[in-house]
Amino acid sequence: MTDFPFQIVGFDLDGTLLDTAYDIGHALNHALTHVGRPLVPIDEARRFIGGGSAQMLHNALMASGGMDGIDFPGLQERLLGYYAENIARHTALFPGGEAMMDALASRGVHLAIATNKREDLARRLFDELGLTSRFATILGGDTLGPGRAKPAPDMLHEMVARCGGGRTAFVGDTTFDIGAARAAKMPVVAVAFGFNDLPPHELGADAVIDHFDELVPALEALAR
Repeated sequence: MTDFPFQIVGFDLDGTLLDTAYDIGHALNHALTHVGRPLVPIDEARRFIGGGSAQMLHNALMASGGMDGIDFPGLQERLLGYYAENIARHTALFPGGEAMMDALASRGVHLAIATNKREDLARRLFDELGLTSRFATILGGDTLGPGRAKPAPDMLHEMVARCGGGRTAFVGDTTFDIGAARAAKMPVVAVAFGFNDLPPHELGADAVIDHFDELVPALEALAR
């Protein structure tokens, strides 16, 4: 255990800690096929990810013909059902993720998750990847109820409380993450390898990293 400037480091999940694009992309295409819409090339699926499954599905439908005649709640449930059954076929930590988490844990840092993914799906994914025990808490977009997911700060405040308090930084990849961290008044690092909805250096983060090897030094620099 060493003198590290943050007691808690929180992470977004999709596009930040885990590369979930292929599994989410296949689930999205499963839903689109059901309503006769063209498939999204899997390598392009990441441009729709962010803000939770409802926003992703809405964006994909609007890009392929609109919402007229769509049973949106039913289609979202179809997407989520398929995803739940195929949640970890291709998903993995981004490069350097395991070593980065080991490095933070060795410094006595509590790791936490605040994702707009539904909490039960986030937990199922971490269970299947054998990662659940690494986190002091896991919050999903539905954990606190409607209207309290990112970019609202509520999840990040709750994350800090569940970890016992202390100086906290957040790591994310989209405007939802940076907006939530700004609203919660905590330092935030953006990952350039994620599902960025703006160019990484335009997200408004305090620092941008290109690989998880850079995270610990970036956090140390933020505290100077």
